Amino acid sequence: MNNRQNIAPEIQSDSAIKESIEKYYSPYATLNSHAVRRKKRYPEDIRTEFSRDCDRIIHSRAYSRYIDKTQVFYLVSNDHITHRALHVQIVSRIGRTIGRRLRLNEDLIEAIATGHDIGHPPYGHTGEKILSELSEKHGSKKFMHNVQSVRFLDLIEDSDLTLQVLDGILCHDGESNQGRLSYSRYSSWEIYDEKLSDAQKDGHKGSHLYPSTPEGCVVRLADTIAYIGRDIQDAIEIGLLPADVSLPDSATEVLGCDNRTIVNSLIMDLIENSRAGNQNSVRVPADRYDEDLNTIGYSDRTAGALRELKEFNYKNIYNNKKLTSQKKKIEFMYEFLFETYLDDLENGNKKSRIYKEYIETDGKNPDYLRNASPPEIVSDYIAGMTDGYFERRFTETVIPKRIIGKF
Repeated sequence: MNNRQNIAPEIQSDSAIKESIEKYYSPYATLNSHAVRRKKRYPEDIRTEFSRDCDRIIHSRAYSRYIDKTQVFYLVSNDHITHRALHVQIVSRIGRTIGRRLRLNEDLIEAIATGHDIGHPPYGHTGEKILSELSEKHGSKKFMHNVQSVRFLDLIEDSDLTLQVLDGILCHDGESNQGRLSYSRYSSWEIYDEKLSDAQKDGHKGSHLYPSTPEGCVVRLADTIAYIGRDIQDAIEIGLLPADVSLPDSATEVLGCDNRTIVNSLIMDLIENSRAGNQNSVRVPADRYDEDLNTIGYSDRTAGALRELKEFNYKNIYNNKKLTSQKKKIEFMYEFLFETYLDDLENGNKKSRIYKEYIETDGKNPDYLRNASPPEIVSDYIAGMTDGYFERRFTETVIPKRIIGKF
């Protein structure tokens, strides 16, 4: 007879596991108990609040369309350059690396990073500018991809995400040149709605909006780290820049000459010069603000080098005439599709793609369909398109169908 006792291991409760994780957090980290949700439809489970948000984003229809969204180099067929789906993964990995060392909430970082670029329309920032001009022309608001990201997740699909995740996505502008970011926490949906309204009114993508959490600041800075060297690498891959391209000495002396070194240099400097990793054992109150403590950012030397590298990228990559040579054609495509779908809505053409493949698809928030104006619906439909889908809809709309045989 076997006399050994069957001793079952003690199973910790979900709340105990979550509390044990938070024991390692910095005093400045965002606790899961800080999470604020509008509706809170479901009871808590084994996931943290922010981990659940990340799952909801990944399972959204908008996230599925990341797969064929352009990052920088639209109309380029090359499987080795960065697209949105890869970019957001890189931002998430960099953000979590920084967050782990600063002892911040990695689940919150991952959720913000995963959703931050969902609002990008076809052809990246070129498409964003064109769609904004068309929206304003038809009496709607300026189009900004950061606002569109939270619009997809909070209004159109109603994912019921936490305030902290939506705020981080809204304020994620990785194109700003601020070397340091300060944050000021809040837990009021009225304040969030006011920030969203301000962003829609003045047309800025987020440079004047500051995240409410250190995790949001990390994602905003990680966004830049993810693309700054990678865009140079991709530009060399497609022949836009020569393999022996000479980067500014003032930047390479500090950051290095290749993407791997640039990423490492920026991450290490950011960790060393950010206050959120303070070892003080006393937790900082959620509503406390101290400019000397509530900051995430680089040393002045590294921030200056990063600005130099951005200037190089804008001059030699983003505004390169080879890259922007087909902008006029893209403008025509956008305008033609916008006008076509707007006409279909105003005339109730139920056979139109905008009805069959957007309005009548599953997952739409009924409040959105009741309250959105026709120009807003058209803008939302086009913004959600992948580059390939956009091109197919244009071809289908412009090229007449050939009849084989009889009618």
